[in-house]
Amino acid sequence: MDDTELALALARDVDTGFASLLAAHQDRIYSITLRILANHADAEEAAQDTFVRAYRALLGYSAARIRDLALRPWLATIAVNACRNRRRRPSDRRPALSLGPLVEAGFDPRDPGLSVEALGERSGDIETWARRLAAVPRGQRTAIVLRHVDGLTYPEIAAALGLPEGTVKAQVHRGLRRLREHLEPEGARRREELSA
Repeated sequence: MDDTELALALARDVDTGFASLLAAHQDRIYSITLRILANHADAEEAAQDTFVRAYRALLGYSAARIRDLALRPWLATIAVNACRNRRRRPSDRRPALSLGPLVEAGFDPRDPGLSVEALGERSGDIETWARRLAAVPRGQRTAIVLRHVDGLTYPEIAAALGLPEGTVKAQVHRGLRRLREHLEPEGARRREELSA
């Protein structure tokens, strides 16, 4: 069932349609919360909180409003806000540690055509990439996760984050540039080691 059909089902009956919404989006919402929070327990709680908030909101919406919902960015907005609320506690302010889905989604700042295996051979383990992503400021990291892990379009990310589309594009571009900057010194070091 696609999102348009889900929205129609929810508009007819929130309780019946919500089970389908949950089944269709629980994995992607968990993936978003995990990449932002970098902790499985926190990510599970944030994902659950996302769906609790979504359900409560849907109960207060008219059928017409539910039919018009763009479910992917709407749920992403709720998920990002749930993560922000969890990260307000100092002990929850850990950067994202896993870059696996970003790499699996095809991201390699040097060569987008590389396979995951080739990326691992050329750039080290996934933890190295996770540290690189963790060095990216949170706003840019969130935009990268929504774009390259969740696959949202720039307009959808803009809606999810409540930012202008140009700002989102700039955040993704700047974040990817920061990731690339980490590669330049590493590449020079490797060339020196190979030539020695």
